[in-house]
Amino acid sequence: MAALGKIRSKGSILVAAIGLALFAFLAEEGFRSCNGIKGEARQQIGEILGKKVSVQDYQKLLDEYQSAIKFTMQRDNLTEQELNQVKDQVWQQLVSNRVLEADAEKLGLTVTEKEVQNVLNEGTNPMLAQTPFVNQQTGRFDVNALKQFFDSYNKAKSARSPQVEQMQMVYDYWLFVEKNLRSQLLSQKYQSLLASCILSNKSEAKMAFKDNNEESQIQLASLAYSTVKDADVKVTDEELKAKYEELKPAFRQNIETRDIKYVDFQIKASSADRNKVVKEMNELQKQLATTDDPAAIISKSGSVISYLGLPVSSKAYQQYPDIASKIDSLAVGTTGVTENVQDNTLNIVRVLSKAQLADSIQFRQINVAAATPNEARVKADSIQKALAGGADFEVLAKRYGQTGEKVWFTGQQYESAPSMNQDNRTFVNALLNGDVNATQNLALTQGSVILQVVDKKAFTTKTIAAIIKKLIDFSKDTRSNAYNKFSEFVAKSTTLADLEKNASKSGYQVQSLNDLSTAEHYVAGIHGTRDALKWLFEAKQGEVSPLYECGDNDHLLVLALSSVHSQGYRSWDDVQVKDILKREVTKDKKAEKLIAKLKGVNTISAAQAKGAKISSVNQITFSAPAFVQATGSVEPALSGAVASTPAGKFSKAPVKGNAGVYVFHVQKKTMRAGSKYDETLSMQQAVQMNMQLVGNFMQDLILKAKVVDNRYLFF
Repeated sequence: MAALGKIRSKGSILVAAIGLALFAFLAEEGFRSCNGIKGEARQQIGEILGKKVSVQDYQKLLDEYQSAIKFTMQRDNLTEQELNQVKDQVWQQLVSNRVLEADAEKLGLTVTEKEVQNVLNEGTNPMLAQTPFVNQQTGRFDVNALKQFFDSYNKAKSARSPQVEQMQMVYDYWLFVEKNLRSQLLSQKYQSLLASCILSNKSEAKMAFKDNNEESQIQLASLAYSTVKDADVKVTDEELKAKYEELKPAFRQNIETRDIKYVDFQIKASSADRNKVVKEMNELQKQLATTDDPAAIISKSGSVISYLGLPVSSKAYQQYPDIASKIDSLAVGTTGVTENVQDNTLNIVRVLSKAQLADSIQFRQINVAAATPNEARVKADSIQKALAGGADFEVLAKRYGQTGEKVWFTGQQYESAPSMNQDNRTFVNALLNGDVNATQNLALTQGSVILQVVDKKAFTTKTIAAIIKKLIDFSKDTRSNAYNKFSEFVAKSTTLADLEKNASKSGYQVQSLNDLSTAEHYVAGIHGTRDALKWLFEAKQGEVSPLYECGDNDHLLVLALSSVHSQGYRSWDDVQVKDILKREVTKDKKAEKLIAKLKGVNTISAAQAKGAKISSVNQITFSAPAFVQATGSVEPALSGAVASTPAGKFSKAPVKGNAGVYVFHVQKKTMRAGSKYDETLSMQQAVQMNMQLVGNFMQDLILKAKVVDNRYLFF
């Protein structure tokens, strides 16, 4: 009771304490919740139809596409530019698929397993021709080859065969193809449904035939807008606003964009830096010319071209055009040090050997594994003896759990490799130098391989060359000096006005870039500017960024956000919009002057007397805009006016065009030679033309999907 009384006496304090504790608990949970929401937001790469797209989902698709490309191109990696193209393609495909699937679901459109199987059985879909399951004799996809592969894959997987890893790549590629095939079929269904809504009739068909085939020959009088001086035309803001209302749909933008001012300074080697590199290369040239171990010299030199020690074609150097263009013409020996200004490098080439070798080699093999390499060699010897005695290669291969099937090997599969171990080098050399139908027993580190070259094609010049390509790079001191100077400039430039004022004083140039969107991969085409992009789309107008070190560690960058263009219609006084409006109003006013000048003119000679240029224009049709050489412009309005004017008549009124004002006399009208009206064909062509007019339906669906692209935050 005493304790209870004590608690009661402290009641108000306890209530306050409990309240504070409860608040702390709720605050903690709220903090966790906010962190969770922020954490989740940080994992969202975009939004489609109101649904978030996680970075994990996008990365998975990106990995699938990369694997498919590497598989089809037989390459281990992609260049940065290629990877950026893949990123864009994957995103566009993701958006298109999700938007189309959502609309198809509303319509009840699906792709059934039976429909997919029918496509596989027919084997004519172009996508299937890009798979390994093409019959070499017919050149068409063979569904039975696919079924046989699945059977072999499942058996190898159950038996945990060493071949599973290689087969897995083919299996994954097929899943990629099948998924895209389903998307393609759904898209075709949707388009077919849309096409069935587009109709034509006999009257439309006749008009379309006439528009396409009735040719007019005219005498044309042209007065170009350039004959009126810009200084003679005054444009007011009220006129610009009126023109803006007329053209407003043209100024709609579907995504937010931003304009920037920026200063980019590229660090380059000083004279002292250059002299040092030249001295190093002269010494390396002497060493490379006399060494018995070119690989060691190349490795030590820091060359951007690795040494494979294998014969390669000039295609192996496509990334280095200067080397690719001359490698085949170089004799065995070592060149002097040469400079390539285009890529800012010094180069030395030592050609060790040249030969005419096959670029496509068909072979088959039996991998021989055992507890030890010696045991593997013993097994390999017995297999080779059996083959020499007339044993069937494929039968022996199956005895060792392999198919022994014939496969093709091309130069592309090894020539671009950045490095190669000795086992792979031994294997490739055996393929390149092996005689057709001869059997080779290759003793490798982990086992042995029985190899038989079956066929050789596409002989070409292949060269074993050791190449030192070394950048004429700047030193640490040069970079440090450049950084300190640029850093001081950035520190003083806290506003856009300061940036522009201080740039010229410091020897820098301010440049402009307009309409950057979140779909950009770089700022101003400079590598390594993702942090700058992140800043750009979080900054407020007028802000100046911190200093960014980017490029290949050779660029110093600072930018200022000069304008933000929100999604929707740009205002009439936007700099770019205003420039367009001014051109259009100016053109309208010049047209008024020239039309007034031609008032009452009803003959070509009268127009000539007013200063018009006279020319003959032939084969004008309504469906194909006329090109007027006198004004250097395509003029659709002229084609329409000519089509509506009978033969032998003068134009009813001057025609206002893109580059001038025109009057004309129609000399004659004839149907195009060989044209013959086919009602059924003309109706089909009219439908196709109408389909083209609605062919941008996908863009309309995407526009309504309110797509948000935040890839710049992650990639």
